[in-house]
Amino acid sequence: VQLQASGGGLVQPGGSLRLSCVASGSIGNIDDMGWFRQALGKQRELVGIITRRGSIRYGDSVKGRFTISRDNAKNTMWLQMNSLKLEDTAAYYCQMVASTTWSSRQTNYWGQGTLVTVSS
Repeated sequence: VQLQASGGGLVQPGGSLRLSCVASGSIGNIDDMGWFRQALGKQRELVGIITRRGSIRYGDSVKGRFTISRDNAKNTMWLQMNSLKLEDTAAYYCQMVASTTWSSRQTNYWGQGTLVTVSS
């Protein structure tokens, strides 16, 4: 089972960026999916989580600017980031809780980070 995050890059303050996260492999059922981020020298923090049914919770620092969505049929999640600020610069990680085709046990999986740099 793998999570592949993509879409990071360099963007100016006030700009937008869209991240993608695709789950692949012997996936059973995916429950929650989420985005987290970690800036240099800081702890990893919640960006947002979306349940399989579409309920969403955002971190306080991104409310009103970021939007999470997912397509269960495609095992894919997106993060639309608008009105980006300098402090949004971080490595962004996708995460999911899922079972596999050989075990019904729900396991936490992490993708590799994709770097978002907000700079003028």
